[in-house]
Amino acid sequence: MSERRAILEVVGVNKSFGGLKAVQDFNLTIREGDLQGLIGPNGAGKTTCFNLLTGVYTPDTGEVRVSGHRVEGARPWRIARLGVARTFQNIRLFGALSVLDNARLGCHLRVGHSFAGMVLRSVLHRSEERAIRDRAMDLLGVLGLADRAHEEAKSLPYGDQRKLEIARALATEPRVLLLDEPAAGMNPQEKVELRGLIHRIRERFKVAILLIEHDMGVVMNLCEHITVLNFGQTIAAGSPGVVQNDPRVIEAYLGTE
Repeated sequence: MSERRAILEVVGVNKSFGGLKAVQDFNLTIREGDLQGLIGPNGAGKTTCFNLLTGVYTPDTGEVRVSGHRVEGARPWRIARLGVARTFQNIRLFGALSVLDNARLGCHLRVGHSFAGMVLRSVLHRSEERAIRDRAMDLLGVLGLADRAHEEAKSLPYGDQRKLEIARALATEPRVLLLDEPAAGMNPQEKVELRGLIHRIRERFKVAILLIEHDMGVVMNLCEHITVLNFGQTIAAGSPGVVQNDPRVIEAYLGTE
């Protein structure tokens, strides 16, 4: 069996804000089919890492490669086109738009029609719009939101808003999906359903997944490999069993006497 190809590679990345070293010598490799977690106490640098991987921030030093392409300094939409999509810790839906329209927006990243075609309502444009609607509805079906397609996004319960954000990210046809605290605000039953959903997403869409999560039950029961940050530094990496028994991880979360 051939080795799975690396999709996202991070080598020696550093980022400072003034005198604060937010991320120090960060290294990570996401391969095809991976389901990995990035954890750490509040302020450890997790979301900063996501912002570095998706073009929100530019590393001070180090390399970020997507399918072999260097992307430091690239605009977020270019990185998305290479196959990296994300959700956000604070939900960023277009609340006044319908659930369907939110999903359709993600699909437009891959559309090739011209402005003139849209104005003239060309046959190609109409065909692409039908395909976009069909894909968006298919994604909403996978996420269990198809029956709410024509409701305003802001009317959805919190857990369903999280699912809609995942649907919009999947609509960009990513190879790597970055989930920033997908279980935040969910009740225990919703968290159980979320774990099953993430497994189904990986299988159906053949996408690698990296998630940030504070709920250790979700992380330990879901991820196959975990990287732990503390004060911007990697203090442990490995399987859930290895990580949860690492003295440095225990100290970072619980402190010492």
